[in-house]
Amino acid sequence: MQLLLVLALSISLSLLPSISSSSSSNQFVIDGKVLELTESTFDTVISTFDYVFVDFYAPWCGHCKHLSPELDKAALVLAELGAPILIAKVNADKFTRLARKYEIDGFPTLKIFMHGVPTDYFGPRKAELLVQYLKKFVASDVAILKSDSDIINFVEAAGTDFPIYVGFGVDESMISNLAIKYKKKAWFSVAKDFSEDVMVLYDFDKVPALASFHPNYNEHSIFYGPFEDQFLEAFIKQNLFPLVLPINRETLKLLKDDDRKVVLTIVEDEEDEKSKELIKLLKAAASANRDLVFGYVGFKQWEEFSESFEITKRTKLPKMVVWDGNEEYFSVIGSESIDEHDQGSQITRFLEGYREGSVIQKQISGQSFMGYINSLIGMRLIYIIVFMVAVIMLLQTINKEEPLRVGTRDTNDGGSSSTSPAESKEVHRSGDKED
Repeated sequence: MQLLLVLALSISLSLLPSISSSSSSNQFVIDGKVLELTESTFDTVISTFDYVFVDFYAPWCGHCKHLSPELDKAALVLAELGAPILIAKVNADKFTRLARKYEIDGFPTLKIFMHGVPTDYFGPRKAELLVQYLKKFVASDVAILKSDSDIINFVEAAGTDFPIYVGFGVDESMISNLAIKYKKKAWFSVAKDFSEDVMVLYDFDKVPALASFHPNYNEHSIFYGPFEDQFLEAFIKQNLFPLVLPINRETLKLLKDDDRKVVLTIVEDEEDEKSKELIKLLKAAASANRDLVFGYVGFKQWEEFSESFEITKRTKLPKMVVWDGNEEYFSVIGSESIDEHDQGSQITRFLEGYREGSVIQKQISGQSFMGYINSLIGMRLIYIIVFMVAVIMLLQTINKEEPLRVGTRDTNDGGSSSTSPAESKEVHRSGDKED
């Protein structure tokens, strides 16, 4: 009898770890609050939930402090989704093992873990827009639309931050692979049933047809085939951008994965009426030259970027160049600038000159454009180098100090050349990752 009791007790004790482990995984819930993670809880949470959005932050980081209330607002909405998203944060300044593992080199660094696999997040940080972006990550690859109201609701719910593709009379299998490939950049759907009213609304006259929409730019395009991967992918890639892309710090990141040359037009001021008229002409040229990306930037809006193409306040603008997206660009001989008269013909001559090879190849001045695209990383590296040099100089100064003599007193108790913890933190703060 005693032997049976001992055996039963040993079996019970052997089960305790598994019970404890089970309860620890159940202590985490998606309740609309931002969850603070540690090195001991991180892996459990990432493996427990399908979608976890993680903010790797530092307590002294100013940008992290600004982001925190936005995450609190977004967490309430994301918890209510059909496929809920947990928002969590990690003090990467404290939990350095996690920071090293996920290559955190600035703060805040944002990643979304989908079924345990991390993906960098470079989208907006305001709560409302952040929710729109994250909803895209967890949406189905291809939405199936079965009525006119389904189509209208889908387009409306998709919002304006991503291009939208709707296949009318298109079989889901035709676009499913490409929808998976470009899921992070666009919405995809197929309409199984629709009326003639929808055909009029979305401006197509036969099926099958794949329609693309850019709500933010009020643009749409129709593709009638052939529905083979090569041609379908070309259409999808070409319509990820608007016809003429405004170049700024956010849109510049979109160009990183596109291998097309950029026809870049530099104007005085993007908001000027003359510039807006020129952009309309550029759209017409872009629609006929889809093998190129067309973009524009205002010298007033981004002077530093413009100066890399030998633009100064005395340069006659508008000016067009063809940029390789990195460190080289081409000026077309005889088309150094655009006059006010007959600008459409001048744009045509510029493109003809480029295609004929009547160009001068140049290197951008100043920072490389891989540097621009990864400018935050570059700036952090500079700050780290400056900090290290300062530390080395400090150590050399300390080593050179004269020893104290009998009868003398060091009047500065803290040591004149030492750096306080607060000052040391300030040096690190310079490396905050900018919004």
